[in-house]
Amino acid sequence: MSEQSNPLLVGMEVLVDYAAIRPEHIAPAIAELLQTAQTAIDASVDAGLPVTWEDIVTPLDDASEPLWRAWSIVGNLNAVVNTPALRDAYNEMLGPISEFSTSVGLNVGLYNQYRRLRECPEFDQWPHERKRVIDLALRDFRLSGVELQGEARTRYAALSDQQSQVSQKFSENVMDAIDGWSLLIDDVARLDGVPQDVQAAARQADTDQWKLTLKMPCYLPVMQYAHDRDLRHALYKGYATVASEQGDETFDNSGLIEQSLTLRSEEAQLLGFEHFAALRLQTRMADSAEEVVSFLRQLAARAKPYAERDLTELRAFALEELGIKDLQPWDTAYASECLREKRYAYSEDEVKQYFTEPRVLNGLFEVMHTLFGVKVEPCEINGWHPDVRAVSVHNAAGDIQGYLVMDLYARSAKQGGAWVNSERSRRLLASGVQTPVIYLTCNFARPQGARPALLTHDDVITLFHESGHALHALLSEVDEPGVSAFSAVEWDAIELPSQFMENFCWEWSVLQRLTAHVETGEPLPRELYDRMIAARNFQSGMQTVRQIEFSLFDILLHSRDQGLSIAAVLTQLDQVRDEVAVMRPPAWQRFPHSFSHLFAGGYGAGYYSYKWAEVLSADAFEAFEEAALRAAKSAHSAAESLGALDTETGMRFRKEILAVGGTRPAAQSFAAFRGRAPRMDALLRHSGMTDSADNHQE
Repeated sequence: MSEQSNPLLVGMEVLVDYAAIRPEHIAPAIAELLQTAQTAIDASVDAGLPVTWEDIVTPLDDASEPLWRAWSIVGNLNAVVNTPALRDAYNEMLGPISEFSTSVGLNVGLYNQYRRLRECPEFDQWPHERKRVIDLALRDFRLSGVELQGEARTRYAALSDQQSQVSQKFSENVMDAIDGWSLLIDDVARLDGVPQDVQAAARQADTDQWKLTLKMPCYLPVMQYAHDRDLRHALYKGYATVASEQGDETFDNSGLIEQSLTLRSEEAQLLGFEHFAALRLQTRMADSAEEVVSFLRQLAARAKPYAERDLTELRAFALEELGIKDLQPWDTAYASECLREKRYAYSEDEVKQYFTEPRVLNGLFEVMHTLFGVKVEPCEINGWHPDVRAVSVHNAAGDIQGYLVMDLYARSAKQGGAWVNSERSRRLLASGVQTPVIYLTCNFARPQGARPALLTHDDVITLFHESGHALHALLSEVDEPGVSAFSAVEWDAIELPSQFMENFCWEWSVLQRLTAHVETGEPLPRELYDRMIAARNFQSGMQTVRQIEFSLFDILLHSRDQGLSIAAVLTQLDQVRDEVAVMRPPAWQRFPHSFSHLFAGGYGAGYYSYKWAEVLSADAFEAFEEAALRAAKSAHSAAESLGALDTETGMRFRKEILAVGGTRPAAQSFAAFRGRAPRMDALLRHSGMTDSADNHQE
């Protein structure tokens, strides 16, 4: 099939016409690209080839890049415009893709060619990037079972295929369970307290009924604002039992969790590791599961007293002000929002009126320009949905650095959450630089009528978080895709740029650029900002122990030498909660069953990365706070007014963190930027978990 008739087969230099892609394009395109890649591999293993990069690596990259670009596009479509036909087409090719990927890792001939490259006399004179590509490839070959023999090789290949199938089915069940749940309300009084824009979005056309769903733009506001406790309980139970035997058993993930853990344990032991966590940590900053557990427990010891204080305050408030005698999980978001409003005299809904989506996006792009010297321009693209829009990112000289494709609104048949994917990476070719194409996906509430979409402050933080991931790829100066950020940065450091960017959502100088009231156009008032800052660490103790609970559950679950029954999985979760949680959910809660990060998103034995990288990001941002303090002490009022938006420090962050990707270990990149190893102090201070938490705010 030619590229003229199949949009998945266009050249790497072409921007894809996503709107033209049909389910029937997927199988023939992937099959053709698989054959091309396999042919290149078969040619590359010839022991008679000259031992050069150009004769072995370049042909492999040329042949495999179009395959992985097409598969990235298909995977993205499967997540954001899922239809039965598209799902079938994706699943039809998931097996061949998994089989091919596994076969590459097990290819002894290819492994030997990379060993020849590593051992050739010219290797020491190679560019650093190419040497690191070879070293990482040899490591990954060994971790992919290349040294296995006989039945162990055959079993490893089968395990890899089964794991990809289990992961995909887990994800489908979560999506289908969420899409399949709804609650029709015919008494508008039950929605008292829920913001008007949320009610308007839920109202069914030409009826007096309101359809509530488990999609975040509906679920979260109901949990925060609905006075009707029974309504909150209904939605909480719906979400807490997603994809489990407690909900619609059609989508029960119990068996898939058991299969996943068994397959992962067997994989690890085939490769000579005690458990799956030990295998995964071969490619992380952390050295062992024991180190991760120690890190999490150290953080829990610091956070739990603050979490207990938060909960004691919330229970007292709920009893005295709301008449809730037995605070339950479906009450916490509501009671917390009421307490926040009483204590700090503002609500999240009030703040939301200032965050119109167009202003937030423009403000984000201004921040990117000030910190990193890039400019953003709208870009025409045929998206996979009318919601999709794109921008091109340019350097100071006007050259295109890459393309950012954004899909920001929640809708049916779209996976929940927020994420960034790479369609193609930066690569230096004989014809010039291939620029990256990056997807940024969120699930915000869409515009209502003529009004622009309104974002909560949490939405804004999410957008900045994902933009940090995108910038890691867009501002890359890495010539070889094999050591790009998404290919080679350790998993427990990959969240550094994203969590770093979140900090700017609390800066006065930034919020002035991000806000314009939906009715008046006025920016966020200083006095409202001051109240937000006062509330910044509101319940930070409870939030921290919740993340530690997820992380500790994950690492302990994957530190077993065998799989677990679903009953044992739930017991493990209970034990973790006994240790770190301050509030227990009901016995019927089935959180693991929708924990897609662990069982469908690549974070198995890696969820601790969020807290690990938060230490790095808080410490990195402290460099900007220090620059702001220096500016405040100088006579340069213009510099002072920018606060932490310090261009000099931003350009250093770009040079030492963003531009280098995975060309060196993350610890070295951090030390190059900060001048030392990371410390936990800044994270604790930012979270208000020190004796005198000075946030260095303006």
